[in-house]
Amino acid sequence: MSVIAILGAGQGMGHAIGKLFGKEGYKVALLSRDAAKLASLVADLTALGIDAAAFRADVTDVDSIKSGLAAVKAHFGAIDVLEYSPSNATLPQAPASRVTPDTLQPWFEFQLFGAIAAVAEVLPDMLARNSGTILVTTGASSVRPEMGYPAFAAAGIAMGALRNWSLALHTEVAPSGVQVGHVAIGAFIGQDAEATADAIAPLYWELHTERDALERVFR
Repeated sequence: MSVIAILGAGQGMGHAIGKLFGKEGYKVALLSRDAAKLASLVADLTALGIDAAAFRADVTDVDSIKSGLAAVKAHFGAIDVLEYSPSNATLPQAPASRVTPDTLQPWFEFQLFGAIAAVAEVLPDMLARNSGTILVTTGASSVRPEMGYPAFAAAGIAMGALRNWSLALHTEVAPSGVQVGHVAIGAFIGQDAEATADAIAPLYWELHTERDALERVFR
């Protein structure tokens, strides 16, 4: 049975992605800074007949990422799909005119450096198998920064860098059978009937299975 590891799992997209992949027969590993808070998600997925478990991984701590993904492999086996979508409302925000290196540093550590560290733990195995999928999530300002909220420019800069890196990585590893995809979400999840996590989750499945595009943009 295949395994998906969702790094930055929570009640929104992490839950919805886990549910969708789980219904397709995947074992679901949920990872976040506080694994105890994932207990309700694991219980919900288990009630649906999905083999799910929670693990601790802090995306700002490389050692924590390594130990968390190692625990997933020890519990479930090889990771076939890695999905990266952490969120942290406490990080500093700033419009473009007020961005400083100190403002950007925590965003780059959270968005880009964490993703690079996580991918380093799964990519060698995927390349050896000539199969696997890596999926990253950003806001839509990573694609269209002029359409984003001006006050969130710091986040958008880091997300744009994550998008750039992930698409460049795809170009490099696709000939070896590894898909790298990007989902940009241009909506506040849950604020209207159409912008739900369950409505967005199929975009991840499409990138994983159809493998005909590098990204999907929701709105």
